[in-house]
Amino acid sequence: MQAPDDFNPPSGLAIDLQPGLRRILAPNPSPMTYRGTNTYLLGERDLAVIDPGPLSDAHLAAILNAVQPGQRISHIIVTHSHLDHSPLAAPLAARTGASILAFGGPQAGRSEVMAQLARQGLAGGGEGIDTAFRPDVEVADGEVIEGDDWQLEVIHTPGHLGNHIALGWGDVCFTADHVMGWASSLVSPPDGDLTDFMQACHRLRARDWAVFHAGHGAEITNPSERLDWLITHRLSREAQILAALEEQPGIARQLAERVYTDTPAALLPAAERNVFAHLVDLYGKSQVYTSDALSVDAMFSRSA
Repeated sequence: MQAPDDFNPPSGLAIDLQPGLRRILAPNPSPMTYRGTNTYLLGERDLAVIDPGPLSDAHLAAILNAVQPGQRISHIIVTHSHLDHSPLAAPLAARTGASILAFGGPQAGRSEVMAQLARQGLAGGGEGIDTAFRPDVEVADGEVIEGDDWQLEVIHTPGHLGNHIALGWGDVCFTADHVMGWASSLVSPPDGDLTDFMQACHRLRARDWAVFHAGHGAEITNPSERLDWLITHRLSREAQILAALEEQPGIARQLAERVYTDTPAALLPAAERNVFAHLVDLYGKSQVYTSDALSVDAMFSRSA
C-alpha cells in the first residue's frame, strides 16, 4: 500500500497528469475520503469531467476555472452516486449545459440479495447515498463514451455501490472507489455487495492496465499488484471469519469482535458491517449457513 503522506496536493488546483488529463482535488478530506475526492478533466477541447464531487461552491469554481480558452465541458460522467462523488453534477451541468452520464440512479445495479436486505430495513453503514441523483443519459456496460479527442469504455464494477462504473481510456483506467491506493474499498450492505465486488476485481485483473486513477489518493502505477493485494486481503478476511465460525457460531457483531481484535470499540460497527458483507457472500457460496432470515442479526454457522 502506498504511504499516505505521498499524496497531499492542494485542493482546487488543476494538476497535469499526462497530456489531455488533469486532476482537481475537492476540499472534502475525511477518514472516508482521505485527502478528498479526485475530479478528473479529460480532453484537449471537449472536456469530460469525471466525478464532479460533493456540493462545494469552491470546487465548482475550481472546475470552471480549469476550462481554458478554446475548451468546453461537454460531458459530466459520474462513477457512482455517493455524496462525495455526484452531487456537484447538477450545478455543473446547469452552468455548462453538459449532459450528466452514469450507469443509473442510486438503486441501479443493486443485486437482488441487497435489494431484499434493503426492503427488510437494513440501511446506513456506507458513505452516504445521493438519493436525488439522476443522470441525463444512462450508460451500459461495454458502451463507449466519445469526445472529440478521447474515448472511454464503460466497465460496470458493482460492489462498492451497485451503480459503480470504472472507465477505460486505452491502458488507463479510472477506477473510482473500486480500487484505491490508500485503502481497501468499503463494501457495506445493502449499498455494497462483496460477491459483486470480487467478481469485478477479477474482471479488472484480466486486463493489462498501465495505471489506475482512483477516486481518492494518488495514481496507482502497479495495477495488477494492487488488485492482487485487494483480492488477497479480502480472501484473508474471509479465512478469519470461517476460522471463527469453526470455533463456534455467531452473529456478525460477535464475529467482528473476535476477528477485529485490535479495532477500537468506536470502529466496531463498521467492522460488523464488513463481516456481514463476507457472511452474505459466504452464504451465497454455501460455505456458511443460518436458519434465520438473512440479516445482520442472523446466527451463522459452518454447518447447516
